[in-house]
Amino acid sequence: QVHLVESGGGLVQAGGSLRLSCTASGRTFSTYDMGWYRQAPGKEREFVAGIDWSGGSTYYVDSVKGRFTTSRDNAKNTVYLQMNSLKPEDTAIYYCNKRTRPKLDWGQGTQVTVSS
Repeated sequence: QVHLVESGGGLVQAGGSLRLSCTASGRTFSTYDMGWYRQAPGKEREFVAGIDWSGGSTYYVDSVKGRFTTSRDNAKNTVYLQMNSLKPEDTAIYYCNKRTRPKLDWGQGTQVTVSS
């Protein structure tokens, strides 16, 4: 069973940056297309960014395009989300998981709070 642990969140002012990490246990991580998701208070969890198993292809929702960059290091079983030019509407708990079903068990996520 693969376990996911997200980290790197925090409180930042609008316009600031954060780098999130998601580390997975298990040897099959490198075969998964991975995604970053977020859930704001009172809202459903939504997809934010994705990366294929090799790291050669990435994709983003329009609201973060040009500001967020995802990458991965399969040797470290880790995916990253570099978030720049943060906005208050980016405030949410951020999670990583597979892009496809069946999903892995969700980790605890990491809180990102952007103050105006």
